[in-house]
Amino acid sequence: MEFKIVFHLETFLYATLIWFSLEVKLYHATVLDGGGWLQKSEKSLIDEGPCNIDRLAKSSLSHRQFIEQYAYSKPVILIGLTDNTQFQFLCSKINLLQEYGHRTVRLSTANTYSYRKVDVPFEEFVDLLLKPQSLETLGSDTLYFFGDNNFTEWESLFNNYEAPPYLLPHTTGAYSFGIAGPGTGVPFHWHGPGYSEVIHGRKRWFLYPPDQEPHFHPNYTTLSWLTNTYPYLPMEEAPLECTIRPGEVLYFPDHWWHATLNLDTTVFISTFLG
Repeated sequence: MEFKIVFHLETFLYATLIWFSLEVKLYHATVLDGGGWLQKSEKSLIDEGPCNIDRLAKSSLSHRQFIEQYAYSKPVILIGLTDNTQFQFLCSKINLLQEYGHRTVRLSTANTYSYRKVDVPFEEFVDLLLKPQSLETLGSDTLYFFGDNNFTEWESLFNNYEAPPYLLPHTTGAYSFGIAGPGTGVPFHWHGPGYSEVIHGRKRWFLYPPDQEPHFHPNYTTLSWLTNTYPYLPMEEAPLECTIRPGEVLYFPDHWWHATLNLDTTVFISTFLG
């Protein structure tokens, strides 16, 4: 009897160890390597640029301080504001393709006004259209997956997202979810206030206050602006900028001009406050 108990205990411990090992490997495969979105041949952008935006841990900024110091005046990056580890896991490449591969997503052209919309199966977008941005390609010829999400179809995913808790008075949040290749992004535009969080990858941000409209062409990509305009800006026309990574949330106030540049294949979600 004693031999059987010891034998069963050892078998149970061995099985538990194997299960835990598989879970750790799965976690590494779906979170630590960019959720499976980063490919060995991927041409990620190396330069993250400077960061001249305040970066604060949740513990160092109360909701009241956020309202008084940032909500209506300037952007801020908040670190550790929420724990979206589970959402990050669900947003791995293998998980999203398995759950949403056959569903239709709406793509927009990556120019300031996003004139053209194209509907394609999510799997087709990932396999054929999710690729690095060419410097020569215009924004009107670049299809970008962000916003235009069918909330009903994506509701089960969004239900696992923990949104930033610091809302503005009399506002609610609306989600926009996106996935984009390295070098892609949206050129300068403005709208209401909101948050942007990177789930996998890295996203570089450029921002100007409402009364300082940047010099840009609405049909040129952010990559083109970064290459051909940014290096020659006089100091007084330099933007606020920073690159955010998973676990970091950028808040932008109302009517602030902003442009984005994905440095890797990046999965991200914004919470627009209105």
